[in-house]
Amino acid sequence: MIPIQLTLEGIYSYQERQKIDFENLTEAGLFGIFGAVGSGKSSILEAISFALYGETERLNARDRRTYNMMNLKSNRSYIEFDFINSENKKYRATREFKRNSKNFEDVKTPSVTFYEWKNNNWIPLDHSNAEQIVGLSYANFKRTIIIPQGQFKEFLELGAADRTNMMKEIFGLQRFDLQNNVSLINAKNRSELDQLEGQLKGFEEVNEEKISSIKETLNQEQEKYQAVLKQFRETENTYSRLKSLKEDFEVLEEKKAHFQKLSEQKENVDLLETKTELYDRISRIFIPLFSEKNKLVKEIEEQARLKEHQLAIVKNTELQFEKLKNKLAAIQPQYEVLHQSKLQENDLGMILQMIKVSDEIKILKERTENGSQKVTEVQAVQKQIQEKIEELFKKSEALKPGKIDPGLLLSVGNWFLEQKKLKENLNIQIKKADAKKNEIISISEELTFLKINPEKFKDDFRIQAENLENQKRKLYEKRNQLEVQQKLSHFASELHDGEACPLCGSLEHPNMVQYHDVTSELHDIQQQMDQLDHQKEDIQKKLSAAEKVLDRKKIFEEQLKYEEDQAKQIQIEIENHLKSFTWKEFNADHEADFEEQRQRSFTIEKLLEELNEQISTEQKNLDKERNNLDNYNKALEKFRLDEAKKEEQIKTNEANLKILEWKNYNGKTAQEVEEIFHKLSESNRETEQNYNQLIKEEKEISPKLAEQKTIVSQLEKRISELEQEMAGNTLLIETALAEQQFDQHKVLEILAEKINVQEAKGLIEEFKIKFQTLKNSITELEQKLKNFAFDQEEFSAVESRFASLETEVKTANDTIVKIKSEIERLEKEFKKKEDLLKLLSQLQKRAENLKIMTNLFKGAGFVQYVSSIYLRQLCDHANVRFHRMTRNQLSLQLNDNNEFEIIDYLNEGRSRSVKTLSGGQAFQVSLSLALALAESVQSNAKAEKNFFFIDEGFGTQDLESVNIVFETLVNLQKENRIVGIISHVEELKEKIPVSLNIIKDEEKGSQIEIV
Repeated sequence: MIPIQLTLEGIYSYQERQKIDFENLTEAGLFGIFGAVGSGKSSILEAISFALYGETERLNARDRRTYNMMNLKSNRSYIEFDFINSENKKYRATREFKRNSKNFEDVKTPSVTFYEWKNNNWIPLDHSNAEQIVGLSYANFKRTIIIPQGQFKEFLELGAADRTNMMKEIFGLQRFDLQNNVSLINAKNRSELDQLEGQLKGFEEVNEEKISSIKETLNQEQEKYQAVLKQFRETENTYSRLKSLKEDFEVLEEKKAHFQKLSEQKENVDLLETKTELYDRISRIFIPLFSEKNKLVKEIEEQARLKEHQLAIVKNTELQFEKLKNKLAAIQPQYEVLHQSKLQENDLGMILQMIKVSDEIKILKERTENGSQKVTEVQAVQKQIQEKIEELFKKSEALKPGKIDPGLLLSVGNWFLEQKKLKENLNIQIKKADAKKNEIISISEELTFLKINPEKFKDDFRIQAENLENQKRKLYEKRNQLEVQQKLSHFASELHDGEACPLCGSLEHPNMVQYHDVTSELHDIQQQMDQLDHQKEDIQKKLSAAEKVLDRKKIFEEQLKYEEDQAKQIQIEIENHLKSFTWKEFNADHEADFEEQRQRSFTIEKLLEELNEQISTEQKNLDKERNNLDNYNKALEKFRLDEAKKEEQIKTNEANLKILEWKNYNGKTAQEVEEIFHKLSESNRETEQNYNQLIKEEKEISPKLAEQKTIVSQLEKRISELEQEMAGNTLLIETALAEQQFDQHKVLEILAEKINVQEAKGLIEEFKIKFQTLKNSITELEQKLKNFAFDQEEFSAVESRFASLETEVKTANDTIVKIKSEIERLEKEFKKKEDLLKLLSQLQKRAENLKIMTNLFKGAGFVQYVSSIYLRQLCDHANVRFHRMTRNQLSLQLNDNNEFEIIDYLNEGRSRSVKTLSGGQAFQVSLSLALALAESVQSNAKAEKNFFFIDEGFGTQDLESVNIVFETLVNLQKENRIVGIISHVEELKEKIPVSLNIIKDEEKGSQIEIV
């Protein structure tokens, strides 16, 4: 992350808006922020952290963060931070919160918005997750980019477990925590094994012998099917021939009946054809003529009606025009004197304004007198408030010596909280260990119930299984011998003289061997073999159950060891925590005394806060009275100026009067003059409006009258043209009637039938085609069946035989299909059984491998191992700078418990705790470690430049050490690193070319200067 710009307003000591342009600072590679203690240097880093994450190091959510962060003289706090992330994208984070205008202590929840710079515009984002943009959580941000006060040694002093968790989060070591993954895979593998074993039980009856037996049955059924199918084909041919002959005779009878009906309809169809031809000829000649005649009659009647209506409109318009002329003549004299009347109206308006201004001048004189009295009263109240503020300041100073340093109270209180937490954790850990012991006892009881020796139970079960397998092998051999005897006995019983022996081919059989029946013995052997299989299965189940119980016991024993180790570790932490109590003012064994003193200090602090609030309130009242005094003085001056302006306005209006005189109206009231003014104004307005309206109506009605007269003339002309067309149409109708030798009555009678010519012709044509086609078809069938006769009894006998054979064929075919389906099913099942057996072998091998992996990854041991590697690499990187800072006198290392230790080369290279370091040495090793950690974290981000900010520790160094630290920071520039430091050490200020200087002004708050 590279900062670009930071804007502050109303935050801590920053009362006025201040802006920091980081671009000039970051270009230098090394810059500083300097200022006196309490000037607001660290507030800059807190503002950046709060803008990004909504978190600060000094205050948390329980500390009324927004109220305490807001400047007491401000009602609004605003932070705007622009920066570039590791992907070289520019972002902006803004946070704003305001004070409740009705309650000083109520500060609203901050509103937060993040933006991204795209296409030369700030585009708002739909989230405010800084971790997603920056790539670091808040905890790691303050360890690797901005290190605030009080947190510099945090990483150095973290416990082994906390440090491992931190390394896990920063470097993503959770990818090496494979315990859960292995457990899930193991559980999945075990579940698949159980399911597979259950599936295999369903395939016990699937074997090659059964499949061969069913195939033999299939061959027999196929032979039966072919025999029945041959008889069915012969009968089917005879049946088809007789059925076709029957259908031909039936069709002939149906067609003859249909032809008889058509013959009866033919006379009506012929009559329809004659009428249709006559209607078609008459309609094509007369319908257009009669339609034209009706159209002309209707149009003549419509034009005559329109003519009468238009004549009435013309008469009405002429009457309106005459009335309008009379009105214009009446209003003309009033309009001619309108100009003089308007001048008089304008004078009355100015006189009315002069009367109102005179009244306002009287009011202003009264307000000026009252304002002078109010100024005297405000000055007296201001003096009383000032005296009260001085008295409150004296009380506040008297209470301050009894207040204990809040930082001390916080540190001691945190120590007691940590002590309580450690004891609670120890109790919880003891309970966890007891629970694991109970589980182990319970599992031991299960082992007792199983009656096995945990050390050699597998060998016992293996020996039992081998004994059963040997017994089964012997039975299997005996069964084979008996089956051979049984087969030979079968062959012997089938031998006859003169027939060849199936074994040797001999035709004579003088001495045939006699065997007794071995069926019952075979049955007994099969039962014994089945019993041995059941015993073997029971042994396998017992072995599996014993392994599961022992695995569970081993897991709980390992968990018990882990919980007991955790309890011991907590006990050590409690002892170390007791040693860290270094405050002489309090006693580690008397928390109640500490609480009493803290409550007393809190009471004093609360009284001081109340006094400060009273002082702040009185100060606001004083400011308010001062503002009131200024406002009153400004108002008095404004009243005097307004009075002079209004007197000048009266003189100007009097000089602009045209007709009337001011002296004639000076004694009248504004209401009287306003009434005269409104009457005259209304009269002038009505006269002008009425005259203009009449002129407008005259201009509109004159062309309208001319237009209406033109319309009447056009209608008369159109009626004459239509009457001529009507005479021509009548002549055409008379000529057509003469040519067709019909009178008009006969023609209308024919047209009244309204025959659909197209439809009628279609029906007639369709009937003719159907009639002739049916006649031809009957002739053809009679010729075809001329030499044939149909016997119904013969047909019935053949039909019955055909149905019977068809059923037999279907039954035989269904049987074959079922047998084939069963064979196909069994073959698939047999193939599936083979695949399942292969898969079972694979899963069993995988279970053995997973057991080894479970032991390897349990207890997050692998993560701790990887974390220790990262820590040692980090330690090596930190030592490069730590050796240079300490002149090769000290070195940092990790012990067997992954805790940091110091190697002291001045004392024979012996190791000691990092807590024995002085403040300056602790700063040096913390700086070296923080730089190494920042390098590792930011190298993962693959950014072109890296930024690092330090706010601590330079005051603990002597001059030579400061020079070494400064040299280290300068060398970071060569590594493309940007470093910012916050300090009040003058030696550093002189060495750093670019810096910010923070000055705290009592009135304006903190001010930022670029040096």
